[in-house]
Amino acid sequence: MKPPVFIVGCPRSGTSFLYHLLLSAGGFAEFHTQMNAYDVLEPIYRPLNSVSNRKRMMRDWLGSKAFQVSGLDAREIEAKIVDGCHNVRDFLNIVMEDVARKQGVERWADSTPTNVPHMLRIAADFPDAQFLHIIRDPRDIALSLEKRQWARPLPWDRKNALLAAGLYWEWIVRKARKYGERLGPRYMQVRYESLVQSPREALPPIEKFLGHDLDYDRIQKASVGSVKTPLTAFSEDLKQGQFSPVGRWKQKFPEDQLAKFEDLIGDYMAELGYARFTTPGSRTLFVPRKRFVYGQFYALKQWAKVNTPLSRVFVNYSEILIDK
Repeated sequence: MKPPVFIVGCPRSGTSFLYHLLLSAGGFAEFHTQMNAYDVLEPIYRPLNSVSNRKRMMRDWLGSKAFQVSGLDAREIEAKIVDGCHNVRDFLNIVMEDVARKQGVERWADSTPTNVPHMLRIAADFPDAQFLHIIRDPRDIALSLEKRQWARPLPWDRKNALLAAGLYWEWIVRKARKYGERLGPRYMQVRYESLVQSPREALPPIEKFLGHDLDYDRIQKASVGSVKTPLTAFSEDLKQGQFSPVGRWKQKFPEDQLAKFEDLIGDYMAELGYARFTTPGSRTLFVPRKRFVYGQFYALKQWAKVNTPLSRVFVNYSEILIDK
């Protein structure tokens, strides 16, 4: 098999779009959902060196969308996992390589955006893996997260869902870039806006990085998944022929929250090339307090998800993979 590719980023940043671009180019196993191996399966079913845990995991996984789209034989893959899987790396590798062989290709990719906190672990588990980190304007991401009801602010702060989404964007993007520095030549940043607005110019650097032919005309002809039909939270815009995923915030972001949003994360936005629209305010207590509270919350939530039985509170396998 050729080196696997892990596409990471903040949810709603375009991970699926980039994944479908790769599928449209050909040579990658088509797997039309996320595996959620490191962020969901392992916390719930660990340790996977236990046969009983592997059997329990496979009982649930065989009823999931992930299995349904895999095209694999249930008895055959269950036997392989129960007999030959000792950790989450084994599970992911066995499943994805089997999917690739069944489709007659030599490469697979995983587009689970929430792999970001696990990037270094994944890099150690798959020494030849490459990481594509897609980055998008946080104002557009926040609108999409809120529309999907995925922003998930603190219970007493529900009116500030957009602000919580912005703070989460900074938290996860900072983490991915920090890990990317340690991964060196195995890591590449990709801009969502460039892929959408100037794909012919954006694809060649990715092609060189991956060592994989990404011919744009072939991609357009194949048009797999969201390359043909966008996966958007704003389906009403798509139906009305007004779909515009870049800069949507200029029309839809509430004016009374945009200034607060940019006060909170404007410095990091600017560092990544996303200019502020509003004039900086003087919220001397609001900004540091909000940044501190949510920074601690996201860090604690991630720690608890990985290290404690509370993972069952934060992740629900059936909700994520069976009905998605």
